[in-house]
Amino acid sequence: MSSDFEAYEQDFGTLTAEVTNKIGRIPKLSGEEKTQLVLNVDKQLEEVRELLEQMDLEVREIPIQSRAMFNGRLKSYKQEIEKLEKDFKRSRIAYSDEVRNELLGDEASSSENQLIKLREERAHLLDNTEKLERSSRRLEAGYQIAVETEQVGQEILSNLNSDREKIQRARERLRETDANLGKSSRILTGMLRRIIQNRALVFILGAIILLTIILAIYFNLRGH
Repeated sequence: MSSDFEAYEQDFGTLTAEVTNKIGRIPKLSGEEKTQLVLNVDKQLEEVRELLEQMDLEVREIPIQSRAMFNGRLKSYKQEIEKLEKDFKRSRIAYSDEVRNELLGDEASSSENQLIKLREERAHLLDNTEKLERSSRRLEAGYQIAVETEQVGQEILSNLNSDREKIQRARERLRETDANLGKSSRILTGMLRRIIQNRALVFILGAIILLTIILAIYFNLRGH
């Protein structure tokens, strides 16, 4: 797992280096060229975010005793991407002195203060936007945790219901077994009673036959 994480780290370093270089070039461009570079950087930032998600998944698979170190590295990468996103947003509204003079012409010097003020206002707006986005991400993360917790709770309830049904079926089978045992016990008791009765009858018949034989012998001897 750590080898996969390190592979993602190498890709992360390569991508962030490219993004940093391109962000630095954006204020020096204008028009279609700047638009294309902005779109390219935005796409690469999305790839960096996907890498962070993969790294986060890898960290969750790492044994607990080694996870703290990787969590620290992942946290620093997340801070780095946040800084890159902030620089990217500022670079989109920024212009180098050369480009600004080209765009404004002879009015550049007279409107420079207004442009600086506008940039400050935009930077302040971007900061507020980033704060809102971070809050939104935290809310989404909290919502995801709540959803996962709810799913775990539903699974636990489902397992409990399943266990309860199994226990109920086991009790029913136990009651059926008890009933069968009671019935078998009554049958065995009746059979034992009949056996005793039959033996008693055999003894009585034997005694009668023996007594008859004795009487016959007695009367036979007495007649002689």
